[in-house]
Amino acid sequence: MLTTCRTPHWPRQFVRWPGMFMLALISLIASSPAFAATGELDLTGSFVGILAVAIFVLAYALVMAEEKIHMRKSKPVLVAAGIIWGLIGWVYVKAGMPTESEHAFRVTLLEFTELMLFLLVAMTYINAMDERRVFDALRSWMVRKGFSYRSLFWITGVLAFVISPIADNLTTALLMCAVVTKVAEGDKRFINLACINIVVAANAGGAFSPFGDITTLMVWQAGIIEFYEFFELLIPSLINFLIPAVVMSIFIQNRTPDSMKEDVWLKRGARRIIALFLLTVATAVACHTLLHLPPVLGMMTGLGYLQFFGYYLRRTLPRSLERKRTKYSQRGDWKKLESLGSVVPFDVFNRVARAEWDTLLFFYGVVMCVGGLGFMGYLGMLSEALYTGWNATGANITLGVISAVVDNIPVMFAVLTMEPEMSHGHWLLITLTAGVGGSLLSIGSAAGVALMGQARGQYTFMGHLRWSPVIALGYIASVAAHLWLNADSFQVF
Repeated sequence: MLTTCRTPHWPRQFVRWPGMFMLALISLIASSPAFAATGELDLTGSFVGILAVAIFVLAYALVMAEEKIHMRKSKPVLVAAGIIWGLIGWVYVKAGMPTESEHAFRVTLLEFTELMLFLLVAMTYINAMDERRVFDALRSWMVRKGFSYRSLFWITGVLAFVISPIADNLTTALLMCAVVTKVAEGDKRFINLACINIVVAANAGGAFSPFGDITTLMVWQAGIIEFYEFFELLIPSLINFLIPAVVMSIFIQNRTPDSMKEDVWLKRGARRIIALFLLTVATAVACHTLLHLPPVLGMMTGLGYLQFFGYYLRRTLPRSLERKRTKYSQRGDWKKLESLGSVVPFDVFNRVARAEWDTLLFFYGVVMCVGGLGFMGYLGMLSEALYTGWNATGANITLGVISAVVDNIPVMFAVLTMEPEMSHGHWLLITLTAGVGGSLLSIGSAAGVALMGQARGQYTFMGHLRWSPVIALGYIASVAAHLWLNADSFQVF
């Protein structure tokens, strides 16, 4: 193992030229005899390792300040990933071990690529359904029904819990928030409560499905938990949603907002795209469970389904438009007849282009940063401190709370990279806590951050923080429910 490298005393002129300073610093550190040991290098006590940690912390501070500085969260982590792996590469080249660092980078990149392609297909389907006005139709139906505020609070929460396992928690939260802000326009108190409820429900719903959150997808892709085993978290997730929802609903005035009329028609092929998405999910599950192949194979095949259907929609569009013009003219439905003039052909690649690329690139940056720090030896050190110094239950509950401040993606990726010796029940526990722990703060999950932007000035950090003790009760109760209901899974055979 390597000893800690001393930081040399640098001449004052290096401070004037930061670029020269960094190059000279890395060169001297990497050429130190302490880095010439054979085998995998332990850089945790070295200046390079400490510098890498500092760069990651700085990058993540910029990510957390996204709402204030208006810088997309992918930018700092992309640069940080490049610098961290650049430091690693330089050290290993100087130590005469370039193949080790190259192999480590390729392994980390492969893990990201599988997840990225999986997410890209899922986002493409969601965008296709959005373009076909599936979500607009759902929102329109809810607006027309004229539900009371309390009914709307429960309906949006339940729908967020039910939809997020399929459509992911971020998309679901944005959809439900759009309904709330439209129906209760101007009522800041209700909108704040409803948005908190939506965030908690969407995160809880995403915790018991591989498709509900990036963290659950990571665990499934890693082969640690099978597809059907996630449903063991259904009741704990439901408890996590219901306890704060019941308390918050007491403080909602049971009055009815002004009725609104909004007519939305589904575009041609909308229902068939929903069916193709379900078929794609089934294909991915079959690839993983029956063929023992990565789920991304099924998802990419599903993208092919959508491309073929898009080709069919484009080829049959002129005939379909002619048929509808005749039909609407005979009925005298001039409103629908006029809407046909704005119809454009469906293009699947436009849907791909509209994917959340900032999220995907942020995901790349985080995975590569954490992978680099893990290769340096920090995750092994953290694993020793958490899972050997503590018991796995306490460590996993604490990591769930930490995910309210630090995004759950790096938390979960760090745990997966550490590969601590844990029972099946403990792996389910970290999946649950990382998924629902982000609900404790508005900045703790992608759903919360997105809703602060969508309902700006109405759903706020402080507005969410006031209800954090109630949300914490749901968090504690959900953990207790899992420890009790799934007690058998904590046994190590």
